[in-house]
Amino acid sequence: LILMPRKPRHTTNSNHLYFKYTNKAKGLQIEHVNQLWVSDITYIYTSEDGFCYLHMITDAFSRYILGYVVSPTLAACYTIEALNQAIALAGGGNLCGTIHHSDRGIQYCCDDYITRLKEHCILISMTEDSNPTDNGLAERVNGIIKNEFLEPLQTPRNLQEASPLVDNAIHLYNNVRPHMSLHMQTPASVYENK
Repeated sequence: LILMPRKPRHTTNSNHLYFKYTNKAKGLQIEHVNQLWVSDITYIYTSEDGFCYLHMITDAFSRYILGYVVSPTLAACYTIEALNQAIALAGGGNLCGTIHHSDRGIQYCCDDYITRLKEHCILISMTEDSNPTDNGLAERVNGIIKNEFLEPLQTPRNLQEASPLVDNAIHLYNNVRPHMSLHMQTPASVYENK
């Protein structure tokens, strides 16, 4: 019996009329926490319900996942929920100087998302084209969560089973797994010692 690999699923729809911002992250020297946040959405396969989606925001300096939501759809309300978590964790208020970087997906370009960023004076940066390397750190975090913490486990049947698995994966990633790029510290220890 040969199992065929799953076809990749695309979570980005850039074919929309919303304004697309320039890439402010390209060539940026990351020197402290809350300087650059990277955002992305990835899919999680479930055996009964098909795909659910993981919306994440990660601090680029510490690699700390600041906000995340597991959702049944790609609707922007879930992406905004992850953003709200990140804003709250960073202290809320004026986050002037923080750059939010994402692809050009409709969730990140829609009015509600952009308004939320502007309410906190967060600068907006987007990839220049569909090249995933333009948002490489977010893609890498997606891969670590899925390939190291989720996919080696039994496939969840549905969103209700996937959610606690993601909670545990992100807890381990943030608080337990040391990162070579952080001199073998955890993202939580680097972020909290800002």
